[in-house]
Amino acid sequence: MNLILWRHADAENLPASLALSAQADLARELTERGRKQADKAAQWLRAHLPEDAIILSSPAVRAVQTAQALTPAPRIVRDLAPGANAMTLLGAIDWPGTNQTVVVVGHQPALGQLAALLLSGQEAYWTIKKAGIWWLSSRRREDESQVVVRAVVNPDLL
Repeated sequence: MNLILWRHADAENLPASLALSAQADLARELTERGRKQADKAAQWLRAHLPEDAIILSSPAVRAVQTAQALTPAPRIVRDLAPGANAMTLLGAIDWPGTNQTVVVVGHQPALGQLAALLLSGQEAYWTIKKAGIWWLSSRRREDESQVVVRAVVNPDLL
């Protein structure tokens, strides 16, 4: 099964007066630059994704807008919201339990922590750039489960 970690594209800054407001953070929209990043990343994904891919998004507006560059109706998953951790993400996506490709549109640091956990066996603070894509696959070799990197695509390379 394929797991694609896609960090939301560039979003508006949160005014200092609202810095501690979770509701204001969830409402932040993509910038014009972010919309362009999301469109380019979605174009790359469309060229490579199987038709039955499942697109999951954090409920944050910036993540939903990023996902909507790929599909008009991504599945919103509350457990993918800002503040989640790698184990919460893993539980929310049923990976590698499904045979379908799953695209997760979410946030740092949870996406980077999940990539680190799946690839190294330990959570660490790995960075995924805004609008960056990490494509991972699970496979079995000699009765051993393995996770392999299929692609890492940064928005400045699209």
